[in-house]
Amino acid sequence: MFIEQPPEIIRLLYPSAFWRMDKKEKAVYLTFDDGPIPEITPWVLDILDKYNIKATFFMVGDNVKKHPKEFNMVVERGHRIGNHTFNHIRGLGYDVSSYMENTRKAGDIMLDTNLFRPPHGYMSPKQYKALKSKYKIIMWDLVTRDYNKKLNGEQVFNKVKKYARNGSIITFHDSIKSENNLKYALPKSIEWLKEHGYTFKVFE
Repeated sequence: MFIEQPPEIIRLLYPSAFWRMDKKEKAVYLTFDDGPIPEITPWVLDILDKYNIKATFFMVGDNVKKHPKEFNMVVERGHRIGNHTFNHIRGLGYDVSSYMENTRKAGDIMLDTNLFRPPHGYMSPKQYKALKSKYKIIMWDLVTRDYNKKLNGEQVFNKVKKYARNGSIITFHDSIKSENNLKYALPKSIEWLKEHGYTFKVFE
């Protein structure tokens, strides 16, 4: 549970970040990290179209540069874009100026979004301070761990069933590493959430 649904003590590290949205509203926010890539992102978009859902894609700038067609597909289908740095870098491995430069480089090629999610889920205190002055920092209330090769698709789906709740920000990944688990768990998760009365929203 520590990873799937971070405890309050972890959330307090970044108190102005968004971990969970309105607890009183039966809505969830689907997010996808690490794309766009031609192998997975178009499939995700087709699934979202099938269920008439909009989501938020936290993109790696280098992938946007390599795959502009897939980037444009996400934008043209009305989904929200978020910055996930240019090289998917770990915050604690870089000083503030280098980290912000990498983030700026990504923002320059993805419509200069006001949403940001730190790769690997952490930032230094100084990086956090610098980032929150420019971005809405979006963390998560439920990470599916679809990237974990020790899990199968059914186990990933079960995490959604176990931890989803009002206002959950749910994290999947449109990446090669997540492909098998994602293709099993995403449609089932959407259907389960809809059956249980959840609506799907994106960030303003």
